[in-house]
Amino acid sequence: MSIDVWAPKAERVRLRRLDDSGDAVIEDIEMESTTDGWWTAPIDLADGERYGFVLGDGDDLRPDPRSRRQPGGVHEASAWFDPAVYTWNDAAWTGKQLAGGLIYELHLGTFTPEGTLDAAIGRLEHLVDLGVTHVELLPVNGFNGTWNWGYDGVLWYTVHEAYGGPEAYQRFVDAAHAAGLAVIQDVVYNHLGPSGNYLPEFGEYLREGSRNTWGDSVNLDEDAVRAYIVENALMWMSDYHVDGLRLDAVHALLDHRDPHVLQEIAERTDALSAHRGIPLTTIAESDMNDPKLILPREAGGYGLTAQWSDDWHHTAHVALTGETIGYYEDFADLDAFRKVSEGGFYHDGTYSSFREEKHGKPIPKDVPNWRLVTFAQDHDQIGNRAAGDRLSQTLGYDRLAAAAVLTLTAPGTPMLFMGEEWGATTPWQFFTSHPEPELGKATAEGRIAEFEKMGWDESTVPDPQDPSTFENSKLDWDEAGEGDHAQLLGLYRELAKLRRERPELTDPSRDGLSAVAREATGGRVYELRRGDLVVVVNLSDAEASASVVSGARVLLATAEGVVLDGTELTVPAGASAIAGPVL
Repeated sequence: MSIDVWAPKAERVRLRRLDDSGDAVIEDIEMESTTDGWWTAPIDLADGERYGFVLGDGDDLRPDPRSRRQPGGVHEASAWFDPAVYTWNDAAWTGKQLAGGLIYELHLGTFTPEGTLDAAIGRLEHLVDLGVTHVELLPVNGFNGTWNWGYDGVLWYTVHEAYGGPEAYQRFVDAAHAAGLAVIQDVVYNHLGPSGNYLPEFGEYLREGSRNTWGDSVNLDEDAVRAYIVENALMWMSDYHVDGLRLDAVHALLDHRDPHVLQEIAERTDALSAHRGIPLTTIAESDMNDPKLILPREAGGYGLTAQWSDDWHHTAHVALTGETIGYYEDFADLDAFRKVSEGGFYHDGTYSSFREEKHGKPIPKDVPNWRLVTFAQDHDQIGNRAAGDRLSQTLGYDRLAAAAVLTLTAPGTPMLFMGEEWGATTPWQFFTSHPEPELGKATAEGRIAEFEKMGWDESTVPDPQDPSTFENSKLDWDEAGEGDHAQLLGLYRELAKLRRERPELTDPSRDGLSAVAREATGGRVYELRRGDLVVVVNLSDAEASASVVSGARVLLATAEGVVLDGTELTVPAGASAIAGPVL
C-alpha cells in the first residue's frame, strides 16, 4: 500500500503519523516526488489511524485532500478510513430508475432532533409509507463548524463527523436499500467554503481572478483537479453504494475543454451503472435552461439523467402565493403554466425581465418529461427567503392541498422538501456555525445586506450564527399526526399512490399532455390534461368546471362539493380534483 497526494506547489512533503488522539506525533515520513506533482510514501495505515501532510519545511499539519474522515474537524488530522471493512447487506438491491420516481430532499442536521444518519434511519419507514422512491441528502462533506447547510464544504471526500461519519453513512445507505429506497447524494464541485480550505496550498485547485457567486472558480483546466472531482463522484456510487448524485449549480463550472467535466461524470457513471447492474442517476441543478445537459451524447448533449426545473417552481409559487417580486415577475404570465407543463421551460429563448436579456433554449419534444425534476418547495427556495418561511407559514390548508396536487400530477419527476408532506410550520433558515468570530460576523452582516437590497426588513433576517436559527429549523415530527397536518399527509400519500397506479401521471411523452390557466373571479383556475386524466386546481373564488371523458369518475378531491355530472366536472372554489376513466 502507498499513500499518495497531489502537491505540485510543495518542494517537500512529509506524511505525519499521530497517536489516537491526534495530538502527539509518532513519526514524519519523507514522501517521494513522482510525476505531475504527485508525492508517494509506501506505508500501510490502520483503519482509524490519524495522519496528515506537512508541506515544505514548516511544521503545520494539513488534512489529506482526499480524507474520508475528520474526527476533529477540517483543520485537524485526518483519520484513515477503509470502506471495505463494512459488510454490506444489499446484494439483492436492484436499484430504482428515476422515471416514475418521487424524490424526497432532506438535510440530515434538521431532519431529526438528533441530526444524525442513524437517527434518519429511524424515519425511513415514514418515507416508504409516503411513497418516496429516492432520498436526496443535502451535502454531507466536511465543513468548518458543527452545523451548516453543507454548501461550505472544503473536504469533499469526507462525511461530516457530527452526522456520524463515513461508517454511519454506509449504514444509512444499507438501511435505505433494505427499505426499498434509492439514495441520491447532493455534491458541490463549483466552489469551496470560506474556512478550512487548504487545497490551494497543495496545488492549483482554484483559478485566481476567475470568480463565481461564492468565490474563486474551480480550476477545471488542471487534469488532477478534474480527476479529484470525477473520482469523488464515483466514490459515492462505488464505496458508499449511492444510487446517484445531485450536482449543485453546474452553471458555475467553467470548463472549456472537450469533453465537459459534466459529460465525463455522466460517461463514467453510465460505465459504473453497467458494471454494478443497477440504474445510477445524475441530476444537475442549473439556472441556464439549457437542454444540452440532459440530451443524449449521441445528440450532442452531456447525457445527464435529469435537471431541476426552477421555472416550474416559480410558476407554482406565483400561482399559490401571488408573489411577483424579483425573478417571480415573469411567471405571473397567464401562459406560464401551459408553457412549463407542456414544454418544460418558461424561458426557452424568451426575454427575462430579471436577467434583462433573452434566456434559455427550448427542450426538444422527444425528451421524456421525467428528465425535469419539479417541486413547489426546496432547500434553496425556502432557505434563501429572509425568514426561511415555508408555504405552510402563509397559506391555509386549501392552498397547501393545491400545492400537493400540482406537484404530484406535474409531468416532471416530483420532489418534496422534508416536512412539506404535512405542512410543517417550522421554518428552514440559513444557518452556519463558523468558529471564527470575524467570519461569523461577516456572514451575518452579508445576509442582512443581501436582503436589504431586495427590500426586506432586516429585523426579519435571523442571525445565521445564532444556534437558535439552527434549532428552529428542525422538524417537529409531532405535528404530522395532528389536525390539518395529518389530513395533508394523508393527501400526499393518496396522491403518491394515485401516481403509481395511473400510467397517465408517469407517461414520459408529451402526446396527450395539455395545460391551461384561465382567469376567474378572485383568482385563476389551472387545468392539466394527461391523456384522459383531468386535473383541476381551482384557486379562484368561484366554481370551476371542466369536461371529462364519458365514463370518468372522480379519483381524488381535496374538499367536499366536487360534482361529476356526465362529462362535466365541477370543482368548488379553493378545491382541487382529479378525474379520469376507470382502468
